[in-house]
Amino acid sequence: MKNEKYKILLVDDDIILCALLSEYLQEDSFDVETLNNGETAINRLLEKDEFDTVILDIMMPGLSGLDVLRNVRAKRQVPILMLTGRGDDIDRIVGLEMGADDYLAKPCNPRELSARIRAIIRRTQQGSTNNIVQAKLHGITLDSGARSARVNDIPLPLTSAEFNALSLLMERAGQTISKQDMTQEVLNRPLEAYDRAMDVHISRIRQKLVAAGIDDVIKSVRGIGYQMLTAPQQVQD
Repeated sequence: MKNEKYKILLVDDDIILCALLSEYLQEDSFDVETLNNGETAINRLLEKDEFDTVILDIMMPGLSGLDVLRNVRAKRQVPILMLTGRGDDIDRIVGLEMGADDYLAKPCNPRELSARIRAIIRRTQQGSTNNIVQAKLHGITLDSGARSARVNDIPLPLTSAEFNALSLLMERAGQTISKQDMTQEVLNRPLEAYDRAMDVHISRIRQKLVAAGIDDVIKSVRGIGYQMLTAPQQVQD
């Protein structure tokens, strides 16, 4: 990945920070475009689907990062990494619930930001060239080559993180996967203290499956992690 030019959109109203991060990322072989307000970011992202990752600050005047996320997610599944305040746990959860792929607290280390971007791109491209397979279970079909999901032949829109989480659960159906392992394999990073990212991604997958008519196929194993059942749970009388 080091020699490839991936295109990044960095959206933050802090012009100086944008310049500093942009300079570092460009030196690290990224093609970076910067914007400083939410309205321009929405128009740019909906104009053409050309970015590999979007770095989006939550706290911006006018349209916030969450406003941008809401508008973009309605039409685009481009990977989005939210920049949040150090202690803004609620904003992080809300951002994930609205479809962000991951988050990073500000002030952030440029090297860590670069690593997160590469992790997002790596998981977005998983299956795009090698080991292309189709997984089928409970009426759900995943195509790892096209990175697309369907439920009974109806498209199921998933973010990059959601696709990888569901793919991992289906691949290991019947096995309990720890949150630590899921975070490492799905988000390509270690599980952090008070980290709710995987919980929120699983919650969103469940909601989308229920909306598609599939319920009770992902089980929470208290204190451990999650399991895709090989058959739906039976309701006890």
